[in-house]
Amino acid sequence: MNKQLLFRMCGDPHPDAAPKRRGKNIRTCATDLGSRGLLQVNVVSIINNFPIENATVRITNSTNPDNVVEQVTTNSSGQTEQVSLDAPPLEYSLVPGSDRPYSEYNLEISAPGFKTQTISGTEILPDATALQPVTLEPEDDPQPLDQSIVIPDHTLYGNYPPKIAEAEVKPVNESGEIVLSRVVVPQTIVVHDGPPSDASASNYYVPYRDYIKNVASSEIYATWPQATITANVLAIMSFTLNRVYTEWYRNQGYDFTITSSTAYDHKWIYGRNIYESISLVVDEIFDNYLSRPDVKQPILTQYCDGRQVTCPNWMTQWGSCSLGERGYSPIEILRHFYGASIYINTAEQIAGIPASWPGENLTIGSSGQKVRQLQEQLDSIATVYSAIPHVAADGFYGPNTAASVREFQSIFGLPQTGVVDFATWYKISHIYVGVTRIAELT
Repeated sequence: MNKQLLFRMCGDPHPDAAPKRRGKNIRTCATDLGSRGLLQVNVVSIINNFPIENATVRITNSTNPDNVVEQVTTNSSGQTEQVSLDAPPLEYSLVPGSDRPYSEYNLEISAPGFKTQTISGTEILPDATALQPVTLEPEDDPQPLDQSIVIPDHTLYGNYPPKIAEAEVKPVNESGEIVLSRVVVPQTIVVHDGPPSDASASNYYVPYRDYIKNVASSEIYATWPQATITANVLAIMSFTLNRVYTEWYRNQGYDFTITSSTAYDHKWIYGRNIYESISLVVDEIFDNYLSRPDVKQPILTQYCDGRQVTCPNWMTQWGSCSLGERGYSPIEILRHFYGASIYINTAEQIAGIPASWPGENLTIGSSGQKVRQLQEQLDSIATVYSAIPHVAADGFYGPNTAASVREFQSIFGLPQTGVVDFATWYKISHIYVGVTRIAELT
């Protein structure tokens, strides 16, 4: 491939610079106008977050909303099949420019006994799988739900206010005084959907990982190299955990954790789709954040796009894409922008999880109390997600347990290995907590 084109693909400002490493991380562009992306829709009830079977999903292109492109129904796990849809050429998402790199689709979701929901602007990228969450409200629910969701432009394509610069480490003797004794991954993030001063903006209670996946899907492209996605997810998580650790907004008299304003925090979009490649990265590293030596709090890692906005000494998103294409690892990308002293740290506690990761993968032949706990959790989840085979809690990891794990992984977007690794363990724990709490309430 022509070297000038290769480095233009991610907006590298120095196309003549020698690549750090060549090889498998250098991707080629699809110039074919017939590019395709995948969409899967996941439908649950707002009452208990349980999956809704036999929901009908009508998909139309935003440019021709009267023409139904596809119509699909959900299975017992509340999921549609993966639908292949037209998308722009791949290079549009690898080159900063004026062409919109994703196509937009409108969805109408209906199910017996539920109010119909519409979503406008679901974003489909080429060679990527979009996951669209949908929450339906029962027909007889007197509390009205917003039945029309509009997803605005992606931040790399639309125009949004640039980040107002802050110190990356918060002083302890001013507003924002540190009140937590250790770094904890919270169960829930309270998102104020507007700038801090907008008292009319709604507050949303969002599971931490869902928040990170939403922000990353709103601010970077899922077509970028995995190392670039990982570096950006780490920056988003570290920034968010700094807000949590310092109680930044609560110390100013607000009742939320973070805002959806790009001028102050990150762009979080109510009801938007996320992407499978981003979701996988978040599930694998969600307990990580960025540190500097002798600094207890997570670093407030600020960034900008590097095209519409410049930000010396911060990470630029297009620049991180370029470095990922050139073979840089996530930590090398981060140190390129934030300096050599930054490193990846691990939170001391994950809130809302009944027991911690056993420290090694559980697979066929494993045994003991951790296996028994896993089996008990899976069996509880199987009462709601009936596609998951029930499993006896005997403390021995046999073929039946592996089959149950594999089906769980298939439903929740994890690699279908039948092995319980870090990401699978905590995803099972997260779903189990939700299922059992709902059972207690009912």
